[in-house]
Amino acid sequence: MLREMFTEHPESVGETYGEHFLVASSFGVTMLGAGLACLVHALVPGLFVKTGSAAVTGLYDRMVAHRRRVRDSGVTAPDALEWVI
Repeated sequence: MLREMFTEHPESVGETYGEHFLVASSFGVTMLGAGLACLVHALVPGLFVKTGSAAVTGLYDRMVAHRRRVRDSGVTAPDALEWVI
């Protein structure tokens, strides 16, 4: 059961545990940065006007493009990391 907690989801998206760690971490760092920009924007509306929405759009596009590659092209786990770089 413990092994499944670390491998089931990554395998379902065509990634190894290590690849999934890097991808999820990059998403998290992007969201943290965008969240901070949104907080600054709340205080000073003229700053970071498009940062939050651009981050959300970019993350969505990355995720959807990756899912399509995995679904449509039969991407194997070693190739899955290419979409992050």
